[in-house]
Amino acid sequence: METYQAQVYNLALRMLSDRQAAEDASQDTFLSAWSGIRKFREGSFKAWLLSITANTCRDQLRKRKRNPTSSLEELSCEVEERRSSAESPEDYTLRRELADQIQRALAALPPDQRLAVILRDVQGLSYDEVAQAMRCSLGTVRSRLSRGRSRLRDHLTQSGTFSL
Repeated sequence: METYQAQVYNLALRMLSDRQAAEDASQDTFLSAWSGIRKFREGSFKAWLLSITANTCRDQLRKRKRNPTSSLEELSCEVEERRSSAESPEDYTLRRELADQIQRALAALPPDQRLAVILRDVQGLSYDEVAQAMRCSLGTVRSRLSRGRSRLRDHLTQSGTFSL
């Protein structure tokens, strides 16, 4: 668990865009992995675990669509993350704004494209591991990545974050 907890949490956070939901999804992932460890056969354990994470996140996203709610955390201001003492307030603000814009752009992607982009470009999985985690063909991974990256680029260009 210690080896993969950061990767599982980061995937869940990027998929769900909510810290509490990501913590819940991470916990559910490890419980599911523990109870289903006998089902793991061959291949990458990391891809198998991230596949469970992705499925857990999809379940939560479906549940949100059926029963939309707002958490107190969303309604109140979030506590500022600690910043490095070497980082100026301006740099910190710019970094947080960029991170927020990227997270919003990721959240705007369809879930299958978002998952492919996160697994490949954020988590650093190989194409084969992404295909295993998403339980689809390599060609499907490549097309989802291409479309997802294109939409991400368009969203960030339109928002003025990046210019070509």
